Amino acid sequence: MVALVLAARLAAAAVAHATETPDDNAATVIVVVGAAGSDEYGKRFAEWAARWKAASERGHAEFLAVGPHEAPFAGETPENASTVSTEAPPQADRDALREAIAKIAARGAHVSRQTWIVLIGHGTFDGKKAKFNLRGADVTADELADWLKDVESPLAIVNCASASGPFINRLSGPNRAIVAATKSGAQYNFARFGDYMSAAIGDAALDLDKDQQTSLLEEYLAASARTAEFYKQEARLATEHSLLDDNGDGLGTPADWFRGFRAVRQAKSGASADGELAARFVLVRGGQEQAMPAELAAMRDAIEIRIARLRAQKQALGEAEYYKRLEAMLIELAACYEEAEAAGETAKPKAADPNGGS
Repeated sequence: MVALVLAARLAAAAVAHATETPDDNAATVIVVVGAAGSDEYGKRFAEWAARWKAASERGHAEFLAVGPHEAPFAGETPENASTVSTEAPPQADRDALREAIAKIAARGAHVSRQTWIVLIGHGTFDGKKAKFNLRGADVTADELADWLKDVESPLAIVNCASASGPFINRLSGPNRAIVAATKSGAQYNFARFGDYMSAAIGDAALDLDKDQQTSLLEEYLAASARTAEFYKQEARLATEHSLLDDNGDGLGTPADWFRGFRAVRQAKSGASADGELAARFVLVRGGQEQAMPAELAAMRDAIEIRIARLRAQKQALGEAEYYKRLEAMLIELAACYEEAEAAGETAKPKAADPNGGS
């Protein structure tokens, strides 16, 4: 009965039109292209960065570029092809990244304005320090963690480089979704994950939960699957295994722990499953989602995360207590959409699933 009442309220709150993305709800995307090492890699990295830029434009996001973002035009001959510069002042890219992060931190807490930081390039790990290779001086995971400590807005970091696993350990924290192309620093070969990840951004075909948009979680799962398929098709030993961490435990979850868009396995530490926060990071939002006021969207997301965590406790709580708590949360959720409807700017919600089925 509760689910039926909620569904009726949510259906009444849905609208068929979209509005322009409000400025205070737009994401900021910082795409960092590191030292390529060769023109071949430089062209690949520039292509991946171009996809992120195009997705940012579709999502009406603020786009900040660090490092070389130029690539030869399609159809150029070797005689007239442009090249990607591999030179830069020793601290130029490093300082540009630090300044971009400082700009984000200066904005203070903003629950609805997401920040995405994307690292495209190569990485290294010496057994103690993991680094992302920039032109000139590199940046370590420890340094990046220090620069980010004052950022209060929701933060997604996508490290597409080799040896990127240790970045999860250092950057993990509350209100953060961290993606790494590799599970450890020992996976130091060229990582192809960034290619598939950049192709997945905003791809409507990857919408697993049918909310008319693709989330960071859905994009991560698709990119991981396509990376695994590459090694299988090429009959090669896989040298990269991506991880996602968004519950703050610093461990990360591999894509094969998911069925559909939900994790079916849990860390031994007992921490909540990864994926719930990443599902709230959306760069190219659906038209109806754009219409929901930023504050209400953030409130809705927080309630849905609480419902997801409650779902994981269902067996331990017992049926009566579980449904008692669920009913209270569903009423809160319905109130969000009723308020949005009253404001005249609502979004089509996801269907509620009390039993946690996918």
